[in-house]
Amino acid sequence: MSTEKARRVVMIDGRRTPFLRSGTGFYDLMAWELGRFAVKGLVAATGIDQEAIDQVIMGTVASDVATTNVAREIMLGAGLPESIPAYTVTVACISANAAITAGADMIVTGNADVVIAGGTESFSDPDIKISKRYRRFLLDLTMYRRPKTLAGKLRLLRGMKALDFIVPQRPAIGEYSTALSMGHNADRLAKRLGISRDEQDRYAEFSHRQAVAAIASGALKNEVVPVVVQGSEKAITADNGPRADATFDGLNKLRPAFYKNYGTVTAGNSSFLTDGAAAVLLMSEEKAKALGLRPKAYISSYIFSAQNVWDELLLGPAFAIAGLLKKTGLELAEIGVLEIHEAFAAQMEANIRCLESDAFGREKAGYPARVGMVDRSRLNIYGGSLSLGHPFGATGARLLTTCCNRLQETGERFGIIAGCAAGAVGSAILVENAA
Repeated sequence: MSTEKARRVVMIDGRRTPFLRSGTGFYDLMAWELGRFAVKGLVAATGIDQEAIDQVIMGTVASDVATTNVAREIMLGAGLPESIPAYTVTVACISANAAITAGADMIVTGNADVVIAGGTESFSDPDIKISKRYRRFLLDLTMYRRPKTLAGKLRLLRGMKALDFIVPQRPAIGEYSTALSMGHNADRLAKRLGISRDEQDRYAEFSHRQAVAAIASGALKNEVVPVVVQGSEKAITADNGPRADATFDGLNKLRPAFYKNYGTVTAGNSSFLTDGAAAVLLMSEEKAKALGLRPKAYISSYIFSAQNVWDELLLGPAFAIAGLLKKTGLELAEIGVLEIHEAFAAQMEANIRCLESDAFGREKAGYPARVGMVDRSRLNIYGGSLSLGHPFGATGARLLTTCCNRLQETGERFGIIAGCAAGAVGSAILVENAA
């Protein structure tokens, strides 16, 4: 392995499974199995010698206690040599972003030449806890107190109620620090910034329309690997989230999903629970040349941001993009491709407003005025998380793959992928066309 410093990191290619609504085609698959399909597809597509791979890093959020280091299970399941180390990262919805930047850092510092990075997620079979009282009872009964007499065991039962034994602790997607769900935060953000229901539904319609067109034209075909679920005779080859009937009029009829009486965030203008996995192949520029592989883009720079969890939870893209542009000396107008995670339509409109706001630029981003104007013709032109789906741990690898492919298609020089995450963390990665 090379030990030279400050090497350029290239992205060779990326692959992902179809992204499916949870509870549908991947209902019986675990997250590691989905990741296995993505990694095997990537290795097959690039022709990379498996012995050349130095590290596998995968992101996930709703981890399964049976596969705590899901990255290791993925690479073993994909048939990679067992001598390859692998580890798992979690930074909520930007977990794959963190996996990618961690891999890039290993390459830059000479600690790896070739890294597979990405993420996986399954919400078809999440871990569901029994009630806390029942958990304590079982632990005390079998591990901690372990009463030896019937009387002692009965004493443990005194504080228990019948419902403690039969009502599970429901999984929740929300902020531990604020006890608010992402949806409630999106509603609060929309209200504070004056983002109307119509604006949100127009954006959701745009996302679905672009995704449907991209699938029909074959624009995403080279990103997606077919998956054959055991027991099925037919391969799953496309995302099932994009809907041609997701029109403004139809979306506008849906009821609020979070604040029932006055909210504007609905199931139609929010991303949905999704099963899927994605992976990208990173390596040093020198290694790519030695292996005869043509890179698509350079990983040029990145930044993670952190904001106020009450009011700025979903504004990670605006903060991170502003910071990344300042760090690199680029202007927003120079970014030819933008791929931003669509958690909610309200969140997308809010981040666009912030980037275009003089007040945000001065007060939050340290600019003399606005960060820049967002050219929507460069933004998520093949759809996004609202339509394609959002497997939490995998989305960042999808964003990077699409961004790099779009750079190749358009000839643009720079692209940025960005996302927001629980805990009010943001991420932005700058990529440069390698053509």
